[in-house]
Amino acid sequence: MIGHLISAELLKLRKTKILSLLFISPLFAGLLGFKLSDIEDIPNEWLTPLLIMVPAHALILMPLMIGILASFICRYEHQNGGWKQLLSLPVNRVQVFMTKWLIITMLLLINQLLFMFSWVLVGMLNGFSDQFPLEIFVKLLTGGFLAALPLAALLLWVSMAWESFAAPLALNVIFTLPNIMIINSETFGPYYPWAQPFLAMMAQGDGYFVSEMSFFIAVVCGFVCFFTGGFVYIRNKAV
Repeated sequence: MIGHLISAELLKLRKTKILSLLFISPLFAGLLGFKLSDIEDIPNEWLTPLLIMVPAHALILMPLMIGILASFICRYEHQNGGWKQLLSLPVNRVQVFMTKWLIITMLLLINQLLFMFSWVLVGMLNGFSDQFPLEIFVKLLTGGFLAALPLAALLLWVSMAWESFAAPLALNVIFTLPNIMIINSETFGPYYPWAQPFLAMMAQGDGYFVSEMSFFIAVVCGFVCFFTGGFVYIRNKAV
């Protein structure tokens, strides 16, 4: 059953051409990284383009993209009584929720992989000769993806609950804009879902931009809270 639900969701997304948005952030960040001049005191020239690519991708474009994906994946259900029709069918509500969640996480992972490919391509075009920082590559890929999961769970929950297509998008934009100020706060930054992808990807030395333990606790607790909220909401949603 869940396989048929996934196929149906992918079919709806193809009709919206929303998949093309996955390329915007990697392309834009890649162009910025390619234009960035050499900076002194950088231990590895591969890290130079990341100074501008990571903020452009993880601070602004990724959170906005997650909101758009979450809104679009619930758009059809909010039109013409779609939720009532869907939940009236002999389908498992848990499977409906998990399908939407899996689609969002799959697209998010693709977006993150495209960003990493963009970084590698920038280095190749610039002819970087330093050793490729594989450890940093893994931290950026996995850290950025995992840190974005709480925000994805929250926005999916909001998109399921609000019938207006524009309202979740507007909310997401409003809470994305303060990122530039909140990331500088060691007190609030680790617990702000919109800032967590950037904090995870802005690696410094052998660690992260913030305390690893507090950040890990914030991401895990945030994900559990928001994922559970969306799960309970759709289980109790009136037909």
